[in-house]
Amino acid sequence: MKVIELDNVEKHFTMLNRHEGISGAIRDLFSNDYRTLKAVDGISMAIEAGETVGFVGPNGAGKSTTIKMMTGVLEPTRGTIRVNGLTPHRDRKKHMRNIGVIFGQRTQLWWELPVVESFRLLREIYQIDREAYDRTIELFVELVRLDELFSTPVRFLSLGQRMVCDIAAAFLHCPSVIFLDEPTIGLDVSVKSKIRSLIKTLNETNATTIILTTHDVNDIETLCRRIIVIDKGRIIFDGDIQRVSKLFGAYRTLKVDLSESHAGVTEDQLRSRIQAKFACNGAVAVDRVDGGWMALTIDQDAIGLLEILSYVLAEFRVKDVKIEEIATESIIRRIYEGALR
Repeated sequence: MKVIELDNVEKHFTMLNRHEGISGAIRDLFSNDYRTLKAVDGISMAIEAGETVGFVGPNGAGKSTTIKMMTGVLEPTRGTIRVNGLTPHRDRKKHMRNIGVIFGQRTQLWWELPVVESFRLLREIYQIDREAYDRTIELFVELVRLDELFSTPVRFLSLGQRMVCDIAAAFLHCPSVIFLDEPTIGLDVSVKSKIRSLIKTLNETNATTIILTTHDVNDIETLCRRIIVIDKGRIIFDGDIQRVSKLFGAYRTLKVDLSESHAGVTEDQLRSRIQAKFACNGAVAVDRVDGGWMALTIDQDAIGLLEILSYVLAEFRVKDVKIEEIATESIIRRIYEGALR
């Protein structure tokens, strides 16, 4: 059963072309010089009940705007959106009873109140049956020992504790759809793991449909079977996570801070030297990121990261080294280059 349906959805924002200075500000008061920004440009998709879908893309791609339209915060300029058979911006009260939302680190709890009092207020707002409320609370106590935080005012919670409580609050009224916008941003590794496990268990226990936006590759790999990639307001890939698992799993980004003696080395020079040494044309992409830092995105199916690292350390005077997951922007670039066609 389709829970979410978007048909050729667009969202345009009209923006004034502003001028600089005081005289420019005065001109702007009477100006008709506007431009139209297409934040979302013809998106169509359908999501089944119980799916956990990764909705990813670079900053400014249109992810949050799409989520806000699906939650009813924004009205689409064109196209239709149906969530649980409702039009979000028209049927907002009914719609909000059926969904849960977490936007990054914006808490829906009351800052000065103990956690349990926030839950009780939400119970009254959503008119949750006492038995259903107790059952949900018991589940969270079992999964993450939530009762240990009940008496703590929200303002005294750590970021990780608050995020766990926000997830509990979003699931409290047993919604059929949950929108999670960057739920693990800024958290340490152990807390991220706990939150991923919590989300996965809730999805499996309640058959909740989850839409997840994130820049963390591990969130996608752990929770999602399907991924939708959006860029410049358009969907550029929609399919099984297994099709992109190679991009997520095999690729790593090696960042090296070259000392002043090699700071003048260009991206092309470093790439050509590596390719000549290892005969691995196309397996290593090189970009300058900040100052003397170089980012080497390595296809480990073609060449080992340790081989590249050993070579760079031997050939250059390196101040510092970082190893990271491949960035979402790099994945999107490879999709554009035809990696999944």
